[in-house]
Amino acid sequence: MGDGDRRDPTTEVLTPGGDPVLAARFTVPVIPETFVRRPRLVAQLTAGPRTPLTLVEGPAGAGKTCLVADWITGPDAPGPVAWLTVEPEDNEPGVFWTYVLEAVRRHGIPLPDTLTGPSRAGAVDHSLLTRLAAWLSGRETPVTLVLDDFDRVADSAEVADELQFVLRHADGGLRLVVISRTRPLLPLHRYRAAGEFIEVDADNLAFRTEEAAALVAAHGLALSEDGVRALTERTGGWAAGLRLSALEAQRADDPEYFLGDFDAGRSTLADFLLAEVLHERPAEAQDLLLRTSILERTHPGLADALTGRDDAEPVLAELLRANAFLEPLGHSWYRLNPLFAEVLRVHLRERSPGLEPELHRTASAWLSAAGLLDEALSHAAEAGDWELAAAELVDGPAIGRLLDGPDAGRLDGLFAGMPPDTPGPAADLVRAARELTRHDVELGFAYLRRAEESLPDAGAVGDGRDGPVGAGRDAAAVRLSSALLRALGARVTGSADMAEAAVETAAEAERTLHDDRLEPFRELRAGLLTDVGAAQLWEGRFEAAHATLSAVVETVETTALDGAPSDIASLHAGSSDMAEGDGPSTARFRYEALGRIALIEFLHGRPGRAESHARAALAETERAGLPELAGSGAAELVLAAVAMDRHDLPAAHDHLDRGAAPSARSDAPRDPVVAALLALLRSRLLHAEGDPRAALRVLDELAERTTAPVDRSPWVSDLVTTATAAAHLAEDDPKAAVEVFEKRPPHGAECRVAEARARLAAGQGEAALGILDGLSEGRGEGPAVVARVLLARAQTVHVLGDTVTAENLVLRALAAARPHHLRRPFLEAGPWLWRLLARRPALARGHDWLLPVLPRNGAVPDLPQEDPPEPLTTPLSEREQDALERLAQFMTTLEIAADLHLSVNTVKTHLKTLYRKLGVTRRGEAVRRARELGLL
Repeated sequence: MGDGDRRDPTTEVLTPGGDPVLAARFTVPVIPETFVRRPRLVAQLTAGPRTPLTLVEGPAGAGKTCLVADWITGPDAPGPVAWLTVEPEDNEPGVFWTYVLEAVRRHGIPLPDTLTGPSRAGAVDHSLLTRLAAWLSGRETPVTLVLDDFDRVADSAEVADELQFVLRHADGGLRLVVISRTRPLLPLHRYRAAGEFIEVDADNLAFRTEEAAALVAAHGLALSEDGVRALTERTGGWAAGLRLSALEAQRADDPEYFLGDFDAGRSTLADFLLAEVLHERPAEAQDLLLRTSILERTHPGLADALTGRDDAEPVLAELLRANAFLEPLGHSWYRLNPLFAEVLRVHLRERSPGLEPELHRTASAWLSAAGLLDEALSHAAEAGDWELAAAELVDGPAIGRLLDGPDAGRLDGLFAGMPPDTPGPAADLVRAARELTRHDVELGFAYLRRAEESLPDAGAVGDGRDGPVGAGRDAAAVRLSSALLRALGARVTGSADMAEAAVETAAEAERTLHDDRLEPFRELRAGLLTDVGAAQLWEGRFEAAHATLSAVVETVETTALDGAPSDIASLHAGSSDMAEGDGPSTARFRYEALGRIALIEFLHGRPGRAESHARAALAETERAGLPELAGSGAAELVLAAVAMDRHDLPAAHDHLDRGAAPSARSDAPRDPVVAALLALLRSRLLHAEGDPRAALRVLDELAERTTAPVDRSPWVSDLVTTATAAAHLAEDDPKAAVEVFEKRPPHGAECRVAEARARLAAGQGEAALGILDGLSEGRGEGPAVVARVLLARAQTVHVLGDTVTAENLVLRALAAARPHHLRRPFLEAGPWLWRLLARRPALARGHDWLLPVLPRNGAVPDLPQEDPPEPLTTPLSEREQDALERLAQFMTTLEIAADLHLSVNTVKTHLKTLYRKLGVTRRGEAVRRARELGLL
């Protein structure tokens, strides 16, 4: 590796203490056959050939030594290299520099005669260091000095200072490569700031999945991609862990199965980690490592709680510095290597049997007090203390997280292990929640009643903190959680009365809480109001539902509901701050609430408002970082409904598919509204695409599988009735359409319109007109409802012969639908409308938005035009003209008589003569004929 050695090789070299120099310490380690070369790390070491300092730092078995040995003996070797493996006695500077100089000589790099070894073990003559630095600075080719296991002298400030002196004054003639488990005392920050420092740390050294696959293959094992990934995650990419695992697996019949389930705590892995890491640490550090091994992550305060001492902070800092398989997570949190933690837990059970459950219990209490409920629950479950786990969930209060949201599945799985005989109201509430989410309302309510019956009277609760753990340390929290579950039950069964009663219970429980306890209940309150609003919506209490759901969304205090219990109003007021938090805890409730407000607006025929609220709901999921909710539930379904009303069927398909995605369903399992709406929209889409028979099958399936009787929801019943009748009409069966309404009397305007159309198709024109005459205007319906009412009335009067009135009504329907491009009502109106538009194309003038649904790509059918009207043979009298003008204003005979100051009989005589002269028999025909003749 060098230029030749002029020293007499027979001369024995001694240390200042007179001991012979050990030749093995200069030997570059042999690379094992199963070594996997990692070009990305070699590239790091090779970068910057003039970089004076390189540090390869990592835990025991991280592959540091093999990496550097491979580099200096491979094609990317940096030039003349001297290798020295450091030993603890090198803490004495004289011994250390003796070995450094001898390493240079042994690797074939000749030293001048002036560079003789130190004469004393405990100190080095400064002139020796000066001469060494001067010699290095004068070389054309720098010397690379590798110091392996430097952690053995890492605490020697003298050695570090002397190394720094030589390195600084070598002027590029020395490249120092330090291999260490710990960070040396060298001024690394200076070299880093000057760009003269290369560092390969534990994160760099960790094997990536593809590198682990190569290492496993080098050991003759054939693992699947998933198997390699699992092994890499379990070992944290630790080189020795991968190699030792592979060696263990070589003896197994099924290596992949073995590696997925082998007991690392009783293997050569455990022997290595216990000897090289645990037993190398002081007693207090060993105790901390063993006790904190039960944690996913640790904090000095938590570690102090587990050890019963107060020295965790410095101990953790030292473990981190020593690369003792401890990773910093930030904000004073740390995590042990998963494999090391696994080994430590096995050792803990052997050293201190029975201690582990108590450690989990202590950790649960500390984490709960720190507000880290999810971790607290896991440790309570690990301790087998299910009373504690249930109480922590209820006192959190976080029973709502068991119902929906990103944690629902995990928490449900956690509490699936709770024994059926676990006592206490908190445990019963957990059972109730799990049953209600599975739609077993009867069993869920049974557990609820048992939980409530075991509590003291509300007036005796007080703070409730001193109650037994199994009862929930805060009885008010139990009552609030119970109220939430009752509201959920009401939502599932569609009972608004039950939901509103749950609000009263919640309000009473909140009044028993201290002010400092109210803030954590914001999330529970938001969930409670969301369920109440959903139940009110199901029963068709739209005004109340809108107010309740708005309370979840708004940041300002909401006014009391008209006619609603005062406790609901107070709970609304208490929710004034719930939208201030932008996190996932309340965002999912705002998302649900906005989606249901959008549905209310759609049901009132206001597509613009419906679309705005639906898109606001989806935007809420993006703002709060909840992609698992985006595209699910009522919001997407409302967008599908709006797209259908615009006859944009591709967009309707897209929204419907996203809204029905099983992975995204956050609310369908607990809400009949979403399930019913999904089926109704599927039926409407099938009908729109020309398959009314399939549309009817979907409606039949809805009636069979709905979790709450459809008839209990008036608007759902109306929508089902309307869709069923429309499908029968599409199949040219008006009799079946009429029978639908006889079985299910309609409630709302749209359903009455559908009945009128069915009766008109069945030849019951007068009955249809009577239904439509019973619809009073000005009820606050939006343009979608108004357009359908006007078109139904137009069709009816057209069939009854009043074409002029029909034309006026069509014009009004077009004006109502135009701002929102509501094409579907005109498509549903049928052929009579196209014939009317063909004869009177001026009616659709200025309504190009309607072209996509007009026959023949917007061209009206080529129907024969009527002959020009024949002129009157006898002109109208003045009184007859007066009567005609009032007919055009839709005035009744009695109103015309009063306006003209004539008797009713006289008016009837004038009208009879008028009809004869115009050649018509009906009012509408008279007005249309008069317009054609220019009399109006």
